[in-house]
Amino acid sequence: MMNFDTAFSHVIGVEGGYSNDSSDPGGETKYGISKRAYPDENIPGMTLERAKMLYKRDYWDAAKCDLIPFPLDHLVFDAAVNQGVSPAIKMLQKVLCVPQDGIFRADTQRKVKEAGKEACALFMAERALRYMGTRSFDKFGRGWLKRLFVVVMEVV
Repeated sequence: MMNFDTAFSHVIGVEGGYSNDSSDPGGETKYGISKRAYPDENIPGMTLERAKMLYKRDYWDAAKCDLIPFPLDHLVFDAAVNQGVSPAIKMLQKVLCVPQDGIFRADTQRKVKEAGKEACALFMAERALRYMGTRSFDKFGRGWLKRLFVVVMEVV
């Protein structure tokens, strides 16, 4: 639980509070929880405790971050939150040279145990490349890339 608590504090630090930017595809957002992803949630009334529960269940647990060594667990968690669970796992699998199906299977778990700093750097490079291919990179790209650097500085 310690790793999740620490990772959550890092992610919440880059997610920020309430926003409702019409050009943000997520729409109304608070603590990184968007109306698009959570249409039944009361976004303006979102509490930090509720956000933490959603992050744990839908991102940390879904991406199997408990099975990933530190600091890669934090990097994969942030990617799951900001880029999606399946894309985060696919990027991890690409770095680990295992089939990229977006499902954390035994081969991924076996290889991730050996992951070191190089795997972390390659994972963040994959994230940056994926951001660059995103439709709204022109508007949000600088912020997304800043996020990558902030997350790395938090965990090293």
